[in-house]
Amino acid sequence: MLGSSSAVRVRPGKLADAARLAEVFRESWRHAYRGIIPHLHLETMITRRNRDWWLDALRSGESILVVELPDKKLAGYASHGAARTRGSYQGEIYELYITPACQGLGFGELLFEACRANLDRRRLDGLVVWALSDNTPALDFYWRRGGRPVARSYDRIGPVKLEKIAFGWQ
Repeated sequence: MLGSSSAVRVRPGKLADAARLAEVFRESWRHAYRGIIPHLHLETMITRRNRDWWLDALRSGESILVVELPDKKLAGYASHGAARTRGSYQGEIYELYITPACQGLGFGELLFEACRANLDRRRLDGLVVWALSDNTPALDFYWRRGGRPVARSYDRIGPVKLEKIAFGWQ
């Protein structure tokens, strides 16, 4: 167990979590990106992240942490590892999502800190996280965690060009 309290715990994802991870992904992505990512593209992305996709990700050894509630339901997940781009940040949190019903309860902070601790154990110096600039709650979350904008990039999803902001921690 990587982090815990009497009510919740952060732990590595297991194969048995695959179906629930697909649900968490679907709920959190619809909540976060409705009105930002074009509807059909968003739904296609969600459909691709089904149970089988998560089984493959978990089998591949990708570092996936989950927040497990006392009733064994998952409130969210995060994936992390070596930074995907070269630079002064060696570690990266690739994704961090909490179901809408569980947002604002501190679970995102638990996941964030557990990812940081794992990256520190791997001796990956510096941390970067990318977020869409239109996803204000995510930007606010990373700002409150002490991250500061260090880079910008753009992705085209269908007809829309979306700005991404990288938050960095030394």
